[in-house]
Amino acid sequence: MTHSLETFQSSTTGPGRGLPLENTPPLRRFYVETWGCQMNDLDSQRMTGLLMEQGILPTKAVQDADLILLNSCSVREKAAQKAYSRLGEYRLLKRDKPHLLIGFCGCVAQQEGEKALRRVPDLDFVIGPGRVGELTSIVEQRRRQGRRVVATGFPDARERNYEFDALARDGGYKGMVTIIEGCDKKCTFCIVPSTRGPEQSRPMDDILEEVQHLLDYGFVEIELLGQTVNHWKDPQTGDDFAILLDRVARMPGVRRLRFVTSYPRDFTQEMVDQFAVHENLSPYLHLPVQSGSDRVLKLMGRGYQVEQYDDLVRRLRITRPDLALSTDLIVGFPGETEQDFQATLDLVSRTRYSQVYAFKYSPRPGTAAPRLRVPEVPPEESDRRLQALFALQGVIQHELNQELEGRAYDILVTQWGKKAGTQTGRTPCHRLIHFEYGDQPLELGSLARVRVEKGLPHSLLGRLVA
Repeated sequence: MTHSLETFQSSTTGPGRGLPLENTPPLRRFYVETWGCQMNDLDSQRMTGLLMEQGILPTKAVQDADLILLNSCSVREKAAQKAYSRLGEYRLLKRDKPHLLIGFCGCVAQQEGEKALRRVPDLDFVIGPGRVGELTSIVEQRRRQGRRVVATGFPDARERNYEFDALARDGGYKGMVTIIEGCDKKCTFCIVPSTRGPEQSRPMDDILEEVQHLLDYGFVEIELLGQTVNHWKDPQTGDDFAILLDRVARMPGVRRLRFVTSYPRDFTQEMVDQFAVHENLSPYLHLPVQSGSDRVLKLMGRGYQVEQYDDLVRRLRITRPDLALSTDLIVGFPGETEQDFQATLDLVSRTRYSQVYAFKYSPRPGTAAPRLRVPEVPPEESDRRLQALFALQGVIQHELNQELEGRAYDILVTQWGKKAGTQTGRTPCHRLIHFEYGDQPLELGSLARVRVEKGLPHSLLGRLVA
């Protein structure tokens, strides 16, 4: 069955090289390599859960695997080239293990489709993000019928297989819940609409059921996910994200509630007000701005101006004075002048972000930015601007971390420290903190009272409070 690529595509070809279809050994172990964002992390957890339900167990040693999955990300520069390079490394393992299966997943897989099968003869199947729920069926088609499958495109939400109780959750402290998939924005630099498909919101009842499932299993932090998470609307009732936040925050057992990624233009006052209503709504918000120049924002197709962004930040901080903000920034966008870049530095100076994720512009396949009739920024100039931005942010970030010295927070313990006798965790404002645990280590996923002793440029040092 084949439909248009924009909506749904499933195709198969004949058997590939090196796969005996008779007397194929059973799949016992699988290995997943994940690149990219939280959405990819959650997709990997979904695939892991589906395979474990079939009795196939994960391994951390790729050479022990009977099935390898590369879950790729297309955001960074030369994404396809890097993915094919990794697939080439995995192909070498088939010399000693002919029955090994290799699956190409994620956003680059969606982007490449059948081209990937032609380019990598030993590749067994390709799965886009919208088809993750079909993994076990696709694996069986390859093993039993010898078909090299391409499963890409974006079936309607009613056709998608999303069994949240089958996810193999990674870690015991943060439960991630996808509430909206895809994106309908038209940012000229972004490939997400073509790799993740159009926006599709999950019904509120399904979301609340999944949150309750996570709480029943002991998760204390809930993170709501979506490319434009605050554009969520209940497809049945029309309720918006502010109402969903209120419903989730009131559920018994939700100690912390976070959400990513927000789109500035979609933030309503009712959403802002939730930060005042619910103490368990984490005082941390990732609010991508991309540029501090109105002219560049227009070229990017962002749909807002710097003044509107500044006003949103002002209202958020009036509502929640301890709110920590992070952002995404692109430097060297086509047509960006020195004056435009200075406007970005000015924005960073006055907003004082707790963290900045900044990148040099690089063209993505199928996006509009490369077709803009504006001068390109030379690579060496983009490098200079990026380093200048990092230098400014480094000073601001260190100062903000030093301002937290002496304060005590309920820390969510997330992992073991690199030094003996230490663990690490996250403050409510999402800063990384290292601390000594004393006589007994603390359970991962638990909350502990820790006082900040020292603010470092990229993290905090603390001491456990008795």
